[in-house]
Amino acid sequence: MTVLVLGDQLLRRRGPVARRPDEPVLMIEDTTFAGRMPYHPHKLTLVFSAMRHFRDDLRDAGRTVFYHDRSTFVDGFDEHFERHAGDELVVMEPASHGTVDRLRELIADRGGSLTVVEDERFLCSPATFDEWMGDPPYRQETFYREMRRETGNLMDDDSPVGGEWNYDDQNRETPPAGWEPTEPPAFEPDETTSAVQEWVEESFDGGYEESPYGGDWADPGPFRWPVTRRQAVRALDSFVEGRLAEFGPYQDAMVEGEWAMHHSLLSTSLNLGLLGPAEVVERAIDAYERGDAPLNSVEGFVRQVLGWREFLRHVYRREMPELASANQLGAGEELPPFYWTGETEMACLSDAVGGVRQRGYAHHIERLMVLSNFGLLLGVEPARLNRWFHAAFVDAFHWVTTPNVVEMGLYGSGVFASKPYAASANYINKMSDHCSGCPYDEDATTGENACPFNTLYWDFLDRNADELRSNHRMGLVYSHLDDKGDDERAVIRERAAEIRSRADDGGL
Repeated sequence: MTVLVLGDQLLRRRGPVARRPDEPVLMIEDTTFAGRMPYHPHKLTLVFSAMRHFRDDLRDAGRTVFYHDRSTFVDGFDEHFERHAGDELVVMEPASHGTVDRLRELIADRGGSLTVVEDERFLCSPATFDEWMGDPPYRQETFYREMRRETGNLMDDDSPVGGEWNYDDQNRETPPAGWEPTEPPAFEPDETTSAVQEWVEESFDGGYEESPYGGDWADPGPFRWPVTRRQAVRALDSFVEGRLAEFGPYQDAMVEGEWAMHHSLLSTSLNLGLLGPAEVVERAIDAYERGDAPLNSVEGFVRQVLGWREFLRHVYRREMPELASANQLGAGEELPPFYWTGETEMACLSDAVGGVRQRGYAHHIERLMVLSNFGLLLGVEPARLNRWFHAAFVDAFHWVTTPNVVEMGLYGSGVFASKPYAASANYINKMSDHCSGCPYDEDATTGENACPFNTLYWDFLDRNADELRSNHRMGLVYSHLDDKGDDERAVIRERAAEIRSRADDGGL
């Protein structure tokens, strides 16, 4: 028997690698997958470098590792089963839909067999989620409270610590003038990572049909992400000790040029398996119990990991493959070119896309309320924006981008979002400093310099009135739309059409 380790399953202390210490390990770099989209070069560097470091750590510990670099699953399995005919492979359940079926077919065609065991990168089992949630619509807050009770995290017997389940009302502040966030750690590429970087730059130039920019769309700065367990633990230490305390109040804030703020930057390590959700949650709670971080910051972080991340994994599992193509509002616009080029005069979008092009990263409010919100208001087909997120972000995998973008960002299916997260420039102006330096007027809805977010917001409500007016959470905004006369709404529609045209031709 051989343990098959996929590129996002780099667990040594859990899973089949730990539970079968005497079995060899098989790892394959799937370059076919890597060439399907113009992935950000930092994402490819991250995954392949982390795999090679994981291989080397296992070998240093005396483990036999069959490793196929710069290869494909087809070639890797061909070579493996030529040498180990009839081998039985065991793999941890992949999170991405369809992967098990593909692996079973490839392995069976070569005379082998595959055993699939529980995915230990998550805390909530499929059976537990199904018991708690039943059929959609799923409610994240209900799930989160059940997870708190189940784990005992931030619980005082049967009650939440502090008396409240959620401290969002304390986590919507903007930093004062002169505030500077603590610099997050950067991990200098070693020889292995540098070699991967060079290979990625030489080998992957894209070819994605929806991007005319191939793999050259990114403008990468220095690579900085953890690629080993040791580095990931250092990143966790840095967050808990230096940034967690102020994470809460400013987690929804956006400041020009401050890409990291006090966010944890742990998603890459969690999604690759270098860190586990239990350990990062426990470290944050320990900081609260020592008095080193306030409850609102710790609860906000725990909710992201224990609540949101776990919740999305199961929504994806339950709702695929339909979720990937869901489009309940019938949106059909193309993705504007500036998502690839960053060439727009809109300050908030320019800053967010610029950060993605440089680092493959933007924090969660930029993702939801700038990048996804603009796509929602413009009417971009959800699958198109989802593919961009999957290609562009270093921490993106299908199981996390699809529910986040298609459902939460673009209200594609209604399986858990109770309303679309549509917002005008008022929200962005409140939570950022972008509007003060933007040529567009955040207070205007029509006219040449009116902020496109404002025009598109009212146009979105107008054109989707048949689908959304009956939503009980949308009553107030539709009463405001009704206050606008026919002439004003006609002008808004005309301005919205102009914005779409300018977005499409790169003139926004």
